[in-house]
Amino acid sequence: MPMPVFEEYEPAGDCGCLGCVHRRRTLARGRATALRDGAPPGARGARRALVVATAAGVVLSGGGPTALAAARPAPSPVPAAPAPPRPSADGPGSPQGGPAPLHGPKGSPAKPPGRPGAPATVRRIDRSTIINRAKVWLEEQVPYSMSDYWSDGYRQDCSGFVSMAWNLGTNEWTGSLDKFAKKITKEELLPGDMLLFHNPSDPNNGSHVTLFGGWVDETRTSYIAYEQTRPTTRKLATPYGYWNNATKYLPYRYTGVTGGLLPDGPGNDPKPAAPSAFPGAKMFGPGADNEYVARLGRMLIDRGGRRFYPKGPSTKWSESDRLATQAFQKAQGWTGAEADGIPGAHTWRLLVQGQGNDIVPTPEAAPGPGGHPAHPVPGGQGDSVPAYPGPGAFRPGQSGPAVAALGRQLTAKGFGKYYTSGPGSVWGEADRRNVEAFQRAQGWRGALANGYPGPETWRRLFA
Repeated sequence: MPMPVFEEYEPAGDCGCLGCVHRRRTLARGRATALRDGAPPGARGARRALVVATAAGVVLSGGGPTALAAARPAPSPVPAAPAPPRPSADGPGSPQGGPAPLHGPKGSPAKPPGRPGAPATVRRIDRSTIINRAKVWLEEQVPYSMSDYWSDGYRQDCSGFVSMAWNLGTNEWTGSLDKFAKKITKEELLPGDMLLFHNPSDPNNGSHVTLFGGWVDETRTSYIAYEQTRPTTRKLATPYGYWNNATKYLPYRYTGVTGGLLPDGPGNDPKPAAPSAFPGAKMFGPGADNEYVARLGRMLIDRGGRRFYPKGPSTKWSESDRLATQAFQKAQGWTGAEADGIPGAHTWRLLVQGQGNDIVPTPEAAPGPGGHPAHPVPGGQGDSVPAYPGPGAFRPGQSGPAVAALGRQLTAKGFGKYYTSGPGSVWGEADRRNVEAFQRAQGWRGALANGYPGPETWRRLFA
C-alpha cells in the first residue's frame, strides 16, 4: 500500500468549538516558548504538521474516528467562546464591530432581522434628518460599545452610529459602509456625508468613521465631526480628515441622500458669511453695527439662546446680544468679569468651533431687554398655556400626558399629517416630524427646527 501524502491543514481561525479554542491557546503557548528558547520560526510549522500527521496515522492504523477523537487534546473546562461575527477583512474582535442586523436593547436580534452588507433597498433620507438623527445620540450621550445596542437597535460604535444616522436598517462596519455610498471629493462634502478610514490589514490601528457636520470656516482645514467614540457620542471641531491618519480618511456620500445644502445656520453652511477669527472686542457692545454682531446672534441661537431673540438676530448690538452672550458665558461656569455679556476671544472660539456647554434651557421665560420677560411664562397666572415639561419629556420611548397634549395641539394647528394612528402618549418619529414642520412654519431653520420642542416651540404651539 503506497504511503499517503498528507497536506498540512489549518482550520478556520475563528472556529468556536472547544477543541479549536483549546488548540489555539496551546499553539500560542508553544509559539511563545519556542521563541523564548531561540527556536527558528520554521519550527512552528513543523510542529503543526507533526500533530496532523500523528492524528492521521491513528486513523490508518485502524483506530477510526474514535481513536482520532482520543488523539485530540482534551477540551479545556472553560466555557466555549461566543460565536464571532460574520468573517470579514477586519476579522473577529474588530474595534469597529462586524456587520449585524438591528438588535434589541439587550442584544437580542430584532425581528425581522436586517440584511447586513446588502444595500438592496436604499432608504431615502434628507440631510436635515441625518444630522437630527445624529443629534439624538449626542443629546442622549450614548456610551461607546462594540457589543451593546442602543434602544433604536443600532450598535454603539462608530460604524453603528453612521448606520443609525443614515437609517440603514442594519448595523454595518467600516468595511461595508462604502457599499451604501459613493466616493466624493473634499470640495463636494456636505453635512450628512461621511469620512471613512478602513484599514483591513490592521483594523486595530486606525479604522474609524465620522459624520461630516459642516466646515468650521472658509479655510476648510477643520470640520464639525459627529462621531461615536469613547466615552460617549460627541460633536467636535476636527482637523481634516482626522486627528491622526488624516490623509487616509476618504469622503463618501450616502446614495440615498436627497437634497443639497441644509438650511442656513451656523455649522451648516460650507461658506460662512464671516471669517472665524475673533474680530476684536471693538466690534461688540453699545453702538456696534456690523455683520459680526449678526453672526454672534446666529451662533448663540444655535447654542440654545433662541429665547433672547424674539425677532431674530440683527447687525445692531442690543441688550438681547448681551443677555444671550452672558447666558452662554455662565453656562461655561464663568462669573464676574468673565460673564459680562461682551464676547472675548475665548467666547468667540467656543461658539465658532461648537465647543463648550450650551445655554442652559429653562421652562420659564428668560429676562428680555430692560429686565422684562421676553414672553409670557407658560403656565403662569392668567395664561392658558400648560407648563413646559422640559426637554426630557420628548425623547424616544418617553411617554406621558405632555406628549399626548403636544400631539393634540399639533393636530389642531394643522401639523398632524405624519400621524397614521394617533396622536398617542408615546413620543415617536411622527411627533418629531410634525414638530419640525411646525418649527419650520415659524421661519426657523437648521438646529432651530430639529423636531424637539423647546420652551418657545411649546409656547407658540399652545398660544
